[in-house]
Amino acid sequence: MVSPEFSLSQFSPMAKPRNRSFWCLSDSFLYCGGVFLAILLVCSFWSFFTPTLNFSSAITDPSSAVSCKESGFGVNLKSDPKGLTFYDDPELSYSIEKPVKNWDEKRKQWLNHHPSFAAGASERIVVVTGSQPKPCKNPIGDHLLLRSFKNKVDYCRIHGYDIFYNNLLLHPKMGSYWAKLPVVKAAMLTHPEAEWIWWVDSDALFTDMEFKLPLQRYKNHNLVVHGWPELIYDKKSWTSLNAGVFLIRNCQWSMDLIETWSNMGPISKDYKKWGEIQRSTFKDKLFPESDDQTALIYLLYKHKEKYYDHIYLEGEFYFEGYWVEIFGRYENTTEMYLAIERGTAELRRRHAEKVSEQYGAFREEYLKSAGNGKGSWRRPLITHFTGCQPCNGDHNKMYDGESCWNGMVKALNFADNQVLRKYGFIHPDLLDSSIVSEVPFDYPADEGPW
Repeated sequence: MVSPEFSLSQFSPMAKPRNRSFWCLSDSFLYCGGVFLAILLVCSFWSFFTPTLNFSSAITDPSSAVSCKESGFGVNLKSDPKGLTFYDDPELSYSIEKPVKNWDEKRKQWLNHHPSFAAGASERIVVVTGSQPKPCKNPIGDHLLLRSFKNKVDYCRIHGYDIFYNNLLLHPKMGSYWAKLPVVKAAMLTHPEAEWIWWVDSDALFTDMEFKLPLQRYKNHNLVVHGWPELIYDKKSWTSLNAGVFLIRNCQWSMDLIETWSNMGPISKDYKKWGEIQRSTFKDKLFPESDDQTALIYLLYKHKEKYYDHIYLEGEFYFEGYWVEIFGRYENTTEMYLAIERGTAELRRRHAEKVSEQYGAFREEYLKSAGNGKGSWRRPLITHFTGCQPCNGDHNKMYDGESCWNGMVKALNFADNQVLRKYGFIHPDLLDSSIVSEVPFDYPADEGPW
């Protein structure tokens, strides 16, 4: 569209004509000239704002007509330069039994070849989770696993994280709780663009969908787990941390840790011996086999000078929280959050899902009195159903199966409500997943944000 300043009226002659025939000729000539000039202006503006199509390029390379810089949230997903990277090394192995060396340099080289990924790489996270390769024995196990995965997908979508779900043993000997380590190593190699890999057990559910990890707090650490130093060094307890949820930096230190950690598992010829060492060191350990959690605690306990400064034991919030002390508080937590919203117009405002983090930041101002951890009415970041075994149904005998399954349903619906509200609905009953109600838009007339 031609702007007013380029309209034809500005090209009309203002001088009085000498006779009628000349006036007609002159006016027609000027009119045609004005039209021609306007067309030229329109074409020039059109060519300025519209990219020229290269038909020969489009035929030989269909992707060249698309701007790669516009794809993938600002990263170039359509280019892998020809320069050699670690992926071209025939010696590269994803196997947990073959160590990776010089990973920091290799990852840096890859980012240099892919500069669009370099920006923001320090806060890029890939969430990794999974389950067993076969159908569940527990009749509702597969349904719970599906909803557990949906829960993680929802959280990742809200925060812009990638997610990888694995349901295969990547090493035949590394089963059960050890199965995560081969997956985490493979994810590190597969995602050099990510600074962090976040392992989350299948029975660990996100229950604060707005909360974002305080990555700045971990800038000088390479591994984050929920744990307590006094339980490691004073009590020597095998429950002094929980290895079902951990955040690990994508670096050589982590590659070395995974190698050492894995060699206390079933791939080690000393596997049985490691179980004996763990039980003799941590007297409250209940079973004889070496497990991944006690193995990590052992490394912290026996080699404090090597590992402690690099591992952040997060105890200030529910990085993962024991479900028994949490799931009975969901309704009260919901009411407390709604009370905040009733008095805060900016938090009641309807908004797009993509800007949820902003409202999470708004809410922090009103959560200072909520506390953190046990006894807090703040939403726990993750509720971990340790001991419930939702797939095989072989739950810990400390509690019955119904409490496990009902607890998971409540947690899933509690989290789902935080997502569904953006879509205009909620579960009115946390124990009934099949019923939803529309959320009323109840701004008082004088309190709306408009």
